[in-house]
Amino acid sequence: MIDLESLPHLPGCYLFKDAKGEVLYVGKAKDLKKRVSSYLQKRDHDPKTSALVQAARDLDFIVTDTEVEALLLENTLIKKLQPRYNIALKDSKRYASIHLTDDAFPRIRITRKLAGGGTFFGPFVSARERDTVFQVVKKTFRLRTCRRLPKRACLRYHMGTCSGPCIGKITEAEYGKRVLRAKSVLQGNIKELIDCMKEEMMESAAKQQFEQAMELRDEIRALEYLQERQNVERQKIFDQDVLNYIVEGGNVYLMLFKVYKGTLEGKEDFVFARNENFLEEFIVQYYSETEVPEELIVPEALDETLAEFLTCVKGKRVRVTVPKQGEKKDLLELALKNVEIGFFGHQKKLEALQEALSLPKTPDVIEGFDISHLSGTFTVGSMVQFRGGRPDKQNYRRFKIRSIDGIDDFASIAEVVRRRYVRQKEEGREMPDLIIVDGGKGQLWAASQELRKLGLQIPIISIAKRSEDIYVPGLRHPLPVEKDEKASLFVQEIRDEAHRFAIKYNRLLRKKSLIS
Repeated sequence: MIDLESLPHLPGCYLFKDAKGEVLYVGKAKDLKKRVSSYLQKRDHDPKTSALVQAARDLDFIVTDTEVEALLLENTLIKKLQPRYNIALKDSKRYASIHLTDDAFPRIRITRKLAGGGTFFGPFVSARERDTVFQVVKKTFRLRTCRRLPKRACLRYHMGTCSGPCIGKITEAEYGKRVLRAKSVLQGNIKELIDCMKEEMMESAAKQQFEQAMELRDEIRALEYLQERQNVERQKIFDQDVLNYIVEGGNVYLMLFKVYKGTLEGKEDFVFARNENFLEEFIVQYYSETEVPEELIVPEALDETLAEFLTCVKGKRVRVTVPKQGEKKDLLELALKNVEIGFFGHQKKLEALQEALSLPKTPDVIEGFDISHLSGTFTVGSMVQFRGGRPDKQNYRRFKIRSIDGIDDFASIAEVVRRRYVRQKEEGREMPDLIIVDGGKGQLWAASQELRKLGLQIPIISIAKRSEDIYVPGLRHPLPVEKDEKASLFVQEIRDEAHRFAIKYNRLLRKKSLIS
């Protein structure tokens, strides 16, 4: 039983528990009694909070001196206990980092696992930017990439992209100097390194060490290229994070832009269930695991305690900014636009297709079919499934045509459609909201006849190659949908994926035949 009378009017953390004593939720409060009372007295909670209140059977609390201490304690308890009703931050992807090992002659590599000794730089959200940085650093400082030092020079040494530590062409001290420069670049200190290297180049030239001076000149040029590539108009000497979000259907869709010394390096996106303090909870959890920037740009004012918490974690003052106009406001709007495109772009494709085809509901599950053969041999069929506007590759299927000899695309598509939906019907499985077949009116007629025989009323269309005309049963002419409209482009995307999957299977069968 939750006893409100025992709660003090002091800052601290509260822990809701279930009947078994398991911690359900950890929260912090400036006034423990007022905060916990609001849970029990308020009636219009969101669904998640309502479920928490109904499940809670006991309460524990820890008093702190300040609200900042409560924030720090809350974070520690959440990480230790992992309560069910606190948001779980699950990043949408596992991004790769650049790794410099701690060997005598360190190796440079790209990795997704932050395991082993050495130094990790990243993660890089943009694979293109990561690869560019990796290639420039590797070639400029001629660092090794081999797993183990070989006993003789490899091709990379002869091409001039490795300094040859395996054959003693460089000392450990000189190689270490190159590694320090590489680290400086990967940490973003390119300008300072270039200035230092220019001085060294002039000194080498003055000593008539022209070969060393030319080597430094080439390295400087490579670094200047990298600096120009990463340069943007905004030149800052501090780091910024830009945070914006959309709340939709009980979930929070949040985007975080990371800006380092004026360069937008990448973004991270998160989805989690909404609760009453989701933004505060996100910031506390995220920045307890990630380096805190010197400035956090957000769309709304935060509690002053949060700024104190961030300052406490970083060890120096952190600015929390809510811009009303100008460059920082533009960054906020850009982050919001990325939320809309990244999380809701697929939904807009589905809505456009529903409107173009006059469908009774949004086609959340779409299945596309195609046939592939080589002059009538190795005939196969493919079925790809799109769910929520995205490929659902776990539900892809491939078919080896059994009943047809030679070239007969109509009969082949009929066989594939029949086999797919006979099984779905017999096993009582989910049917799609829309079927797309590759081809013209002939393929459409063959597929729709099979659906009619099975007693299935599923919307079905076909798309013809080259002209990209979309046909529906019962209409003589294609639909008036331009091939560059959003709905047509989405249909083409599904058709192309089915085509790719069919060709892949056809080639696999031909390869097996050649081997046998």
